[in-house]
Amino acid sequence: MARREKTIWVVDCAKLGREAEALNRPPFPGELGQRVYNEISKQAWEMWQQQSTILINHYGLNLADPRAHDFLFEQMEEFFFGEGAQMPEDWTPPTAAPRKK
Repeated sequence: MARREKTIWVVDCAKLGREAEALNRPPFPGELGQRVYNEISKQAWEMWQQQSTILINHYGLNLADPRAHDFLFEQMEEFFFGEGAQMPEDWTPPTAAPRKK
């Protein structure tokens, strides 16, 4: 039985500023989801997932609240297509646990 090779699609990623592997499908319905699918790579989407986790945790967002979704969509649009995402003003990265000797 012959093995079928997988075709890898690429996009000119708006976030990375270069060609990179495309998403397999739009990440969510609607105009912004389609724009992300057309213009954002898998690598940039993974970066957004990390950024959105920071925002959700920092602000204690309740994802059942439509206002939280609106906030995240605004942040996502800025992250991908704006001047770039900024960390929350009073955010500091978690410190690493001390190494055991």
